[in-house]
Amino acid sequence: MTPIPVIVAGKRTAIGIAGHGFADITAPDLAAPVLKAVAAEVSSLGIPIDDVILGNCLGPGGDVARVSALLAGLGVGVPGVTVDRQCGSGLDAVAQAASRIRSGDETLILAGGVESASTTPWRFWPPVDGAEPFRYTRAPFAPEGFEDPDMGAAADELAKIRGIGRERQDAYAARSFALAHAHDFAAEIVPIGQIAADERIRPNMTAGRLGRLRPTFTSDGTATAGNSCGISDGAAVLAITSAERAAGMPSMRILGSAVAGSDPALPGLGPVPAIEKLLARTGVAIGDVDTVEITEAFASVVLAVADELGLDEERICPDGGAIAMGHPWGASGAILLVRLASRMLQPGGSALGLAACAIGGGQGIAMLVERVT
Repeated sequence: MTPIPVIVAGKRTAIGIAGHGFADITAPDLAAPVLKAVAAEVSSLGIPIDDVILGNCLGPGGDVARVSALLAGLGVGVPGVTVDRQCGSGLDAVAQAASRIRSGDETLILAGGVESASTTPWRFWPPVDGAEPFRYTRAPFAPEGFEDPDMGAAADELAKIRGIGRERQDAYAARSFALAHAHDFAAEIVPIGQIAADERIRPNMTAGRLGRLRPTFTSDGTATAGNSCGISDGAAVLAITSAERAAGMPSMRILGSAVAGSDPALPGLGPVPAIEKLLARTGVAIGDVDTVEITEAFASVVLAVADELGLDEERICPDGGAIAMGHPWGASGAILLVRLASRMLQPGGSALGLAACAIGGGQGIAMLVERVT
């Protein structure tokens, strides 16, 4: 019988504002305490950890997952591999783990993601024709011949094309801040040093207050520092095993996942084909999904995806999202799953949950999970 992959534990760090609470903490130092905590949670299963898979976008290289596993004290026999699908990296790491559990090749994998924007190394293109080395903040999302906008400028263009005005974006952002401020996330957070709460969450971030902020990315744009995510540090890890081995434990069944490509000029629409592909693959209708977590990189992105899918925006990120909490790129997809687990595994929790991310360069990734009763 084909093993059914399930998530049996999930933890995360608090999400730090870049340059603040986690300013001097490297990506492995963020991930290791969370790996250690999740490993302790599933130790009662008596199953050796087969691998560690972590998403990471802008770290120092050197296989962040392996370094993190060693730092966590998992033992020299536990390997690690690092995944880069940009903002979808953490979710892709879990999808890869699920595939390997489903194949029967592995029995227990710790998967998730980590990002330390604060300690990201400086990067330079080598000198050409005697010119000075050129420092860059990101590699290309698309090759020459394709549009390759920065995500903020692309969010402004998406809002313009889809007719998503500033007022609607600010109202959505105010909802994110209000919901996050009202929720207690302590049970899902592994404290690191003195940081045990998300740093970006603020009270009284009303639509009126947000409406006074100036455009951040283009002079006539509608994306601001208030209705967009912040640059962040953080990590999240989940334990994936088979339903048979997890019998009796609270768990979420991974029904499927999907990735899809889309127009690099409008990367915010990437989740749409990925979600449509996933729902067609699983035979689930969007109206049957109780809770949807989409990385709130920009309010315009979430609202455009909701409009394209006919999804009630009130069902998205019901405890707030990255606008309020922050967006540690390589970790954000895994954070969505920690959020779903935290909510769905409570008594009376939602039966079906969906997590999805937009990705620079025009990609989307989505995963569907089901509470095991």
